[in-house]
Amino acid sequence: MGKPMWITLDEQHKPYLSLKRIFDIHLSMLGLLFLSPLLILIATLIKCSDWRGKVLFKQIRLGKDGEEFWMYKFRTMHHNAESKLEELRAKNEISGAMFKMKEDPRVTKFGKFLRKSSLDELPQLWNVLKGDMSLVGPRPPLLHEVSEYTPYQIQRLLVKPGCTGIWQVSGRNSLDFYQMVELDLDYIRNMSFYLDVKIIFKTIIVIVVPKNAY
Repeated sequence: MGKPMWITLDEQHKPYLSLKRIFDIHLSMLGLLFLSPLLILIATLIKCSDWRGKVLFKQIRLGKDGEEFWMYKFRTMHHNAESKLEELRAKNEISGAMFKMKEDPRVTKFGKFLRKSSLDELPQLWNVLKGDMSLVGPRPPLLHEVSEYTPYQIQRLLVKPGCTGIWQVSGRNSLDFYQMVELDLDYIRNMSFYLDVKIIFKTIIVIVVPKNAY
């Protein structure tokens, strides 16, 4: 196995990053506008499935250069889910600095549908509009996950995290943490407007025909 390839972002990336930001602003605005009836419907059904919890789930994630931000999702778990996490850690089904469990008892019935269809991610369009995230990029990590990163893995924070990315369209939960890191770093090395558009179209296909989403 060869030495890991380190990443350097320089002046040649500036035009692409500027175009990417313009693209993010316009698509996130259009998405929030045209999807507003669906957003309202989902919010109503979440309240019906577990009225004691909030409609939105927010969590501190790390973005570009390790900057903290609140990431928003539709709530898919019961209202007391966070207090149950520690007792479930032994049942983690993915290696590395992540927690995934296929039959997570904390997830509501409607939450399973939202996760399977990726509709729980729609509120992140607000994060994109604010500039915390991009439409395409690495998965936004948790603080405790990053605390376990090696210097090589922390290169995932060189760019803004994304609502979708190469990990989501390349196997998602069938891949382990280390495979996800390599996919994200490969995306950063080769990122381009063409690649972003390609990933967005692949994401649409994954949403229509979901695989390995839970």
